[in-house]
Amino acid sequence: MDKGAPLGLFLGIFFMVLAIGFDKIADFIDIPSIQIVFGGLVAALLLANPMNKLGPGFSAFKLIFKEITVKPENLISQINELAQAARREGLLVLEEKARDMEDPFMQKGIMLMVDGTDPELIRDILETELAFMEDRHKDKQGFWEHIAELGPAWGMIGTLIGLVNMLAQLSDPSTLGPSMAVALITTLYGSVIANFVAGPSVKKLKGKTAVEVVARQMMIEGLLSIQAGENPRVIEEKLKSFLAPSLRGSEEDAA
Repeated sequence: MDKGAPLGLFLGIFFMVLAIGFDKIADFIDIPSIQIVFGGLVAALLLANPMNKLGPGFSAFKLIFKEITVKPENLISQINELAQAARREGLLVLEEKARDMEDPFMQKGIMLMVDGTDPELIRDILETELAFMEDRHKDKQGFWEHIAELGPAWGMIGTLIGLVNMLAQLSDPSTLGPSMAVALITTLYGSVIANFVAGPSVKKLKGKTAVEVVARQMMIEGLLSIQAGENPRVIEEKLKSFLAPSLRGSEEDAA
């Protein structure tokens, strides 16, 4: 699990509740405001997306809590081991190693290489898969970006509804409080959705995608270098160019 995501979620809720006051939480739960903001948000998403996109879109939120399993800084030693094995015993030995790997992208690359596929075709196949992976991720990011846009908008709609109701019933002082509550709390709900949930989720999803893309680019270059028979040390240095200088240093220290 990515420990930062649940910690950030807990701290955000904790400090908001602390600022409101534990004894005043009930004052910030308003059913009409929830209906306007959350109901309107779902309605707008249904208008903008096919029905079958909503489930995967919402479920993408759980990805912010998951740790990335393939990290670029850990790939160098793994690919270096494959290069040394292929140099000693030939490419066919990598087929057995591929069976124990959890990453299907790496497995596919190795199996294509073992089958004697042309290097350019391997690159084309893997880069196509990488491109479609990015597209799938961008769809989910776009879904949450849309939520970040809709949240404040529906909060403003709720505010306008509350103000209209308040102005229409100025002669009855007892209605001013509930109408003003709807006017203000809907704006609060919309802002929380955009700035605490949707916006940070998009940022986290984009960061995870960027790391995965770099890792898979390293796999492509590393596997093609192995197929070309390059020296493992040369392959290692080539792959280090994908990493930030601080991570390159840690790899060198580990070696």
